[in-house]
Order: sequence, then structure tokens, then C-alpha cells
Amino acid sequence: MGGKKKKKSSANPNERVVSENRKARHDYNVIDTLECGIILVGSEVKSLRNGAASLSEAYGKMRGGEVFLIGCDIPEYTEANRFNHKPKRERKLLLHRREIERFAKRAYEKGLTLVPLRLYFKSGKAKVLMGLCKGKQDFDKRAAKKKAEADRGLRISMMKRTR
Repeated sequence: MGGKKKKKSSANPNERVVSENRKARHDYNVIDTLECGIILVGSEVKSLRNGAASLSEAYGKMRGGEVFLIGCDIPEYTEANRFNHKPKRERKLLLHRREIERFAKRAYEKGLTLVPLRLYFKSGKAKVLMGLCKGKQDFDKRAAKKKAEADRGLRISMMKRTR
């Protein structure tokens, strides 16, 4: 009866996550999210398909009515030689004008931050899930950690009880 194990499927079978910013959920309260396209050059796409990217220091910034992703590190593709890209260059995000007005301007006016939460391929196109976030204070982080530990203890005790 030795069959193949089924892979855990994500919410959408057409999505393949390249990089996730797990620290963002710890450092920020995510108020709203929006899926954005991203303009990339060929060597960046090849590097992303290899699974190499870092969103840890990245953020979104609005300039001239457009939104840019700044600080996202996509390492150089080794086979691209002289046609390679700069690893930490600014990348333009693709949003409709009404999305920019609703989402990015809200961040600018209320002192919120645009933080990339996930970088992934959806139906063959690179996408970025941007979050409209408010920074957490240290006491908020401690309270969240305490709550997570209490929930974990409760789950463990419930599992012991069912056995």
C-alpha cells in the first residue's frame, strides 16, 4: 500500500510562492492587502523561478503617481553574464489608477507603510502582495507572543484530552 504522498495545496493551485515576508506580520498590523503586478527584466524572472528573492528590507513608495518596490533583493542570475540586473534596484508596481488612489494614497496620508508580504507567480506572471500596515509597538508584540503561546498550550491540552 505504498502510494505517493499528496502535496499540500495552497489556496490557489496556479500560485507558486517565491518569497514570503514573515517578519512583516510580526512587526506590523496588516490593515489591507492588494495584489500588484511587477515590472521585471528577463534575468530577474529567471532568478525568481530559481526561488531566490528577499523581501525582508523591502517597502513600497509612491512617487509621481506611481508605486515602486524599494529594497527588494533579487540576486543576479548566474547564466545571464553581462545582461544581468542590479540586485536591489527599484521596481515599478503595476496598479490601476483607482487602486493607487484608494490604496497607496491612504498610506501616504495616514502615516501607514506599504510592505510587501509575498512574492509569487500566478498563472506564469510575477505578483507581489502588498500590505497597508501600521507599525506595532513593543508591548503589542509581547502581547501577541503571549497570546500565541496560550493558544498553543490550549491546543496541546486539547490534543492530550482526545487521546
